[in-house]
Amino acid sequence: MATSGTATFNMDFTEIAEEAWERAGREMRSGYDLRTARRSMNLLTIEWQNRGINMWTIDSGSVSLVQGTATYALPADTIDLLEQVIRTNDGDASTQSDLNLSRITVSTYSSIPNKLSEGRPIQVYIDRGQANPSMTLWPIPDKSSTYVLKYWRMRRIEDAGSGIQTSDVNFRFLPPLVAGLAYYVAMKDPELVDRLPMLKIAYEESYELAAGEDREKASINLIPRMYSV
Repeated sequence: MATSGTATFNMDFTEIAEEAWERAGREMRSGYDLRTARRSMNLLTIEWQNRGINMWTIDSGSVSLVQGTATYALPADTIDLLEQVIRTNDGDASTQSDLNLSRITVSTYSSIPNKLSEGRPIQVYIDRGQANPSMTLWPIPDKSSTYVLKYWRMRRIEDAGSGIQTSDVNFRFLPPLVAGLAYYVAMKDPELVDRLPMLKIAYEESYELAAGEDREKASINLIPRMYSV
C-alpha cells in the first residue's frame, strides 16, 4: 500500500485549542473558549522556558564593538546567552580568531576597581532585565574595527497567534503542547476538576518524552583503562 509521502503535519492554533478542550472533556463552544485557550497557551510556553533550554529557540547573533563603549543591547526577546566569544579580524581567513569571553556575576563586576580600563574584553556581565537585556564588557573595547562579539542565545517562544497561525514549537513538542493546554484549560472549569490528575500525568509524560529527545548530541570516545599486573 502507498503511503502519503509527506512528513509535514502541523496544527494551527484553532486546531490545538479544539484538541485540548476535547481532551479536557468537552468541546470548544465559543470565542471566549478560544481566547482563554490562547492566554493559557502563552503561559504554558513561558513555563517551558522556565524548565530549561528548548533547542529550537537557540539562535546566534553578533555585535560589532565600538571603542570606549562598554554596554550593548541584546534583542528584546533574549532570555539568556549560552555562549559568547570575542572574534578578532572577522572575515580574514588567515587571521580570524575566536577568543573566550568569561561570564561574570554582577557582584564580580561591581568589585572591579577600574571599570574604565580599555583593552581586549575578557569578561562579560549579562543583565537579563525584564524589558531591555544587555551585556557589559570588561575591559572596555580599545578598538572599533577589530572586535566582533559573537553569541549564541536562547530566545523567547513566540506568542500564540490568530486561529490560522501555527505554533512556534518543534514538531516533537506538539503532543505536550496539546496535553499541557488541556490541563491548563481544565483547571479553569469546575466541572472538569476530576480529570485534572489524569491530565497532569499525561502532560508530564508527554513533555518528558519530548524534552528527552530535544537535547544536544555529540560523539564520545570511550578508552578502556589498562592495568598492569
